[in-house]
Amino acid sequence: MFEPLRLLPGDDLRAALAGRTAFVVAGIGSLAHAELRLAGAPGPTPIEGPLEILTLSGSLTPAGVHLHVSLSDAAGRVLGGHVCAGCTVLTTAELLIAPLPPGSLTREPDAATGYTELVILNP
Repeated sequence: MFEPLRLLPGDDLRAALAGRTAFVVAGIGSLAHAELRLAGAPGPTPIEGPLEILTLSGSLTPAGVHLHVSLSDAAGRVLGGHVCAGCTVLTTAELLIAPLPPGSLTREPDAATGYTELVILNP
């Protein structure tokens, strides 16, 4: 069963999803400001809005959030990356979430990648 969720102006996109066990299947809306970690970058890049959320998806565990987003600016330029703290909803963010049983997913350090990666506990 999917769960719709609407975030309100001023909500932090990442913080609003923290603590859940689920996958974000889809998301649209707008951001006043974004903080994205671009491919290969060591940290977040600030991006001023207004921005349109074109796509949003990812995995949510109590141990961490892993979200990717594609955004467009007022000129229609598109940029995407990892969602970091500080992505502030402008007017709305409309999400479709696929909740999973508590304890079924976590995130743990992976020596092969150097990142904290998804671990499936109860397939």
